[in-house]
Amino acid sequence: MNHLFFAPCPRGLESALTEELKQLGLRVTWQAPGGVGFEGELGHAYLANLESRIASRVLWRIAKARYRTAEDLYQMALALPWWQWFSEANTLRVDVTASKSPLKSVDFATLRIKDAVCDAFRTKSGSRPSIDTHAPDVRIFAFLDAEQCTLYLDTSGEALFKRGWRHDKVEAPLRENLAAGILWLSGWRPGTALIDPMCGSGTFIVEAAQMTLGIAAGGARTFGFERLKNFEPATWAGLRARARPVALGLDLLSASDVSGDAVIATRENLVSAGITREAALRIAAKQIDARFVKPNAKEGILVANPPYGERIAVRGAEDDAVFFTEFGNNLKARFAGWQCLVLTSDMALQRKIHLAPKRRTPLFNGAIECRLYQFSMVAGSTRKDRGANEPVLP
Repeated sequence: MNHLFFAPCPRGLESALTEELKQLGLRVTWQAPGGVGFEGELGHAYLANLESRIASRVLWRIAKARYRTAEDLYQMALALPWWQWFSEANTLRVDVTASKSPLKSVDFATLRIKDAVCDAFRTKSGSRPSIDTHAPDVRIFAFLDAEQCTLYLDTSGEALFKRGWRHDKVEAPLRENLAAGILWLSGWRPGTALIDPMCGSGTFIVEAAQMTLGIAAGGARTFGFERLKNFEPATWAGLRARARPVALGLDLLSASDVSGDAVIATRENLVSAGITREAALRIAAKQIDARFVKPNAKEGILVANPPYGERIAVRGAEDDAVFFTEFGNNLKARFAGWQCLVLTSDMALQRKIHLAPKRRTPLFNGAIECRLYQFSMVAGSTRKDRGANEPVLP
């Protein structure tokens, strides 16, 4: 039986997610701002949860209808056979998002849908699910546009960027699915040289290492569909057991940071993400200032998510403008033939780095608005007149 699914993703990564889902063999049916729709059997939703590195969730569409009032939402939800999908023993959470909805209160809409689900159970069995807004067994999502309400059952549970390997508690870390999407946009694929000169906890490098070794994005975690009544254990076991392609080129990955603690965290996260210690040692990880990093191949991809605000000061520059100028000089001097990408929330980066971007892509890291700048480094781009603040490269 075919079902309709919707996979939300960070804004700006819709095309990348479309191509990823197609490569997984899924039938993509539409693309919308903030996500991609596909259709298939329940096993296809399991596959997307397990393998997609870019999706934020996989939502199963169970109803769509016109509405005008909150009472319409209540009646729509009340008519659905919720007990076929989960039981009153499960805990529940309802989330509603709206765009151009005629309703004045999204919170009230959320309440009415929750009431309808509970009332449907109470009528059927005399009891109702409990509400748990922190760690529910089942999540229901509703999207309201100007005329229609679409109801979804979440098949993911926790957001898919939570791979299960991260141990660091860095404020505003780079989300894993955003890192994977940036790698996709950059053109990086396993077997291509990759350098992250400001690795932090190693998100880019961990994602790249898992892709190189054929480790599934969701291989170390559980999912919401495992708690639904129509869960198909045999289908799920078959997906988890299937053979995965393993690419060459682990030694083409390189991570560095001026912070020794960051390098240690990257090593720890690689092992936590399923890369053996022996394999992780093939990945260069060292303590070095990004202004002095060197390429590890004739051409490749350099990708960086510079630290925010005050953290740039520890890199030995007077301020971030000096740092980015010197970092840009290093790219011009050493990285001819490379594509260099920088994700930042600093909208003045282009002025500071003194490089003309090939492309600027708006992206969001959670709620933080960012820009992904892509610079194509070509031979002869180094300035002959060295400024007073430009370092002499070792």
